[in-house]
Amino acid sequence: MIRMTRWAAAMLLSGLMAAPAFGAAVLQCVPYARTVSGVDIRGDALSWWDQADGQYKRGHTPKKGAVLAFRPYGPMVLGHVAVVSKVLDDRRVLIRHANWSVPGSIEEDVLAIDVSDAGDWSQVRVWHSPTGQMGARTNPTYGFIYPARAKLHDFVPDPALGASVRFAKVDTDNWDQKPVPAVLRAEPAMPVRMARAGNGPVPRLKTDMRAIAFADSAPAERSLSAIISDVKRDAVLN
Repeated sequence: MIRMTRWAAAMLLSGLMAAPAFGAAVLQCVPYARTVSGVDIRGDALSWWDQADGQYKRGHTPKKGAVLAFRPYGPMVLGHVAVVSKVLDDRRVLIRHANWSVPGSIEEDVLAIDVSDAGDWSQVRVWHSPTGQMGARTNPTYGFIYPARAKLHDFVPDPALGASVRFAKVDTDNWDQKPVPAVLRAEPAMPVRMARAGNGPVPRLKTDMRAIAFADSAPAERSLSAIISDVKRDAVLN
């Protein structure tokens, strides 16, 4: 979900950022998470936590197949949702999500770490594929939404959901199983560099260079009416 989600369109309306030239729409996090997790909730990501009440169990313990619901924060005004694909330990999971590092991108089995003081996954940092490292921003979350059946479903891109690019999966065998250092939890403003076994490099994703070219492209001039049309279309898709 970041950079040109529906929240980004809302930011465009406020004049805080410009729309990139990538076509009329990009894949959003909501339809991707709904397909992969099987959690049948619709609407903006920020509404998923409340909508899940009474429909699905919720909690603060990561489990495979669960949806991690992000709170609105900073430019991410409509929140975000991601699906847990593997639990590495109490503080680290791999997730699958869309529209985060690059508009419309699909990132599979990338790292998310809990940096909250209480260890309740209320504050997380997420892998940033273009730079091959943990993102610098700390993101607040609501918690996990657990599907009735923990199963990961394949996602086949559908043009009706918007244009998308897919990043390669990270090699999970290269991640060590060490816990997150305490200093990372105590100093959330510090850049996160994961501890690793031996002297080997931190795993990096091989990226689709089309995505990088898109991320680095100059913003296009677009009319307000075109932006509003995109917002309305995204609302129908979600």
